[in-house]
Amino acid sequence: MKIGMILDAPFPPDPRVENEAVSLVKSGHEVFLFCLTYKDEKSEELLNGIYVQRYSSNLLEYKLSALAYTIPLYTILMQQKIKKFIQRTKVEVLHVHDIRIAEAVFKTNKKYKLPVVLDLHDNLPEVMKLYPHLQKFPGKYIISPKTWKRKEHDFIEKATRIITVSPEFIKTLEERVPHKKDDFVLVPNTIRTSFFENYSIDKQIVTKYENNFVVLYLGDTHLRRGLQTAIESIVVLKNTIPEIKLVIVGKNTTDPVLKAQVKALSIQDYVDFEGWQDVSLFQSYILASSVCISPLHRNLQHDVAYANKIFQYMSFGKPLLVSNATAQKKLVEKNNCGLVHEAKNVKSFTTQMLTLYNNANLRVELGENGKQFVQREFCWEETSKKLLHLYDNL
Repeated sequence: MKIGMILDAPFPPDPRVENEAVSLVKSGHEVFLFCLTYKDEKSEELLNGIYVQRYSSNLLEYKLSALAYTIPLYTILMQQKIKKFIQRTKVEVLHVHDIRIAEAVFKTNKKYKLPVVLDLHDNLPEVMKLYPHLQKFPGKYIISPKTWKRKEHDFIEKATRIITVSPEFIKTLEERVPHKKDDFVLVPNTIRTSFFENYSIDKQIVTKYENNFVVLYLGDTHLRRGLQTAIESIVVLKNTIPEIKLVIVGKNTTDPVLKAQVKALSIQDYVDFEGWQDVSLFQSYILASSVCISPLHRNLQHDVAYANKIFQYMSFGKPLLVSNATAQKKLVEKNNCGLVHEAKNVKSFTTQMLTLYNNANLRVELGENGKQFVQREFCWEETSKKLLHLYDNL
């Protein structure tokens, strides 16, 4: 089957899109990927078997994407590009990544009447409520998450199949659109076996932290990810664990808030902001760690989604400390691969971290449980089977 994936962002990088596309190619399908470019690069390219088709965009279009369901300009502009893509590639099905560009796809498809697979990476209308620019003027008054939620509902109604990322997310969608229950397909964000089988170690990173009890965080550092809880906890933990080091690998525009907090608490010697690092270095940071964390705040998005970092942590046998955001709490408790703290509760975080520090055998046991789960059951090669089944039976 000739599959047309629609992504309104540059490619690469996008791990989920690439994982899905590569698996479909290996299964015998042809995958043509519509994506955008904001610089001078090849308009067509074959990457890992994916026929990448890039369409030029600009800063204005990018800004208009935030207003996709306030004014129709973004949809109109994308429709012209998608029409060219369909005509050029002669694809037989459209696979839409998230809802921002979905209306442009459905409107363009009125002429072609192709099956449409809607791939919901996130509970986007709920995530939007947490965006800084929606907390203040003018975003607060011109962008409506309620409107985006209504649009999401409409797209689910129109889609042939709907892919999403966790059992909890599927449950919420089934409650909202019960008659589409049989059209929902679970394809979680998991890691490829190559992440823990084919990698190189950066000895500088491992050596740098060899005398520390490293508490590691990987990924987006937005305040909703809960790092303020971990930072405040260090004030107490350093008294019992003088060798403790909170290592933060990632970035966000809210980083100045975190850095100011560290300075105000006078714990600069106990917290390392490593910034964003190449993914090829993640394994070295994980190997250098003692405990890996995901202290997410609880909200309607975090309660139904897994952070990909927890599978990266688990694949190397590291014990987890995660907040009680529903999806990750269930996963960790079911597989006995870490401890859970109450979200935003510094005392709870501190208590659980001390439990892990004081019991090396427990850390080993929890880490091994997580490693076995990921390597045997919850790697991409296993979880992608439902995606392949979807297309084999579309």
